[in-house]
Amino acid sequence: MHKAGLLGLCVRAWNSVRMASSGMTHRDPLANKVALVTASTDGIGFAIARRLAQDGAHVVVSSRKQQNVDQAVATLQGEGLSVTGTVCHVGKAEDRERLVATTLDINVKAPALMTKAVVPEMEKRGGGSVVTVASIAAFSPSPGFTPYNVSKTALLGLTKTLAIELAPRNIRVNCLAPGLIKTSFSRMFWMDKEKEERMKETLQIRRLGEPEDCAGIVSFLCSEDASYITGETVVVGGGTPSRL
Repeated sequence: MHKAGLLGLCVRAWNSVRMASSGMTHRDPLANKVALVTASTDGIGFAIARRLAQDGAHVVVSSRKQQNVDQAVATLQGEGLSVTGTVCHVGKAEDRERLVATTLDINVKAPALMTKAVVPEMEKRGGGSVVTVASIAAFSPSPGFTPYNVSKTALLGLTKTLAIELAPRNIRVNCLAPGLIKTSFSRMFWMDKEKEERMKETLQIRRLGEPEDCAGIVSFLCSEDASYITGETVVVGGGTPSRL
């Protein structure tokens, strides 16, 4: 092939990639799917809910407070996304049952933290995908946060176990482990500029993460592109050491 022809082909390919990355082309990888995202009215959860909806899923957002749910739903619906919401405290049995009932009404297939409660319905629909959310603290515990660290480490084991148990039912289970993401939950680590700079020095990628850095990973894990992936934990931590 002549150099000019090869260059032209490369330019056309580059333009195609640029169009795709800028959102000019969109293939809705989660079309006809329903995603239940708990704790999803702020921070990482909200970014995940938005991305799943942008990728074609109908999303059910939930939180402990009605006003937070209403605000999140209004924001996402205002962006033209297919979203509904419900109040749920995942620590209360009655709320778990009510949330499951709500999501069954719209044929939910992708819950977050209530896997066992919805597995029968997911199985009826031919399978599904579960993404749990752990933390970099599961690998690199933070002093003074013992219960949190232990709970997140346990979640890695739960993900592995559920992946084995549910694979015969065509249900995949994977885990997201965010590093230091700039949210209200982690503000104690970045509100002070000097402290933020010290935190950046510990990272290979010298910036703090944003909620959107996590959202695309979750969308991928829920999509058919990840149909051969289960039992894995994806760390989004800017290069923070992440091995037990």
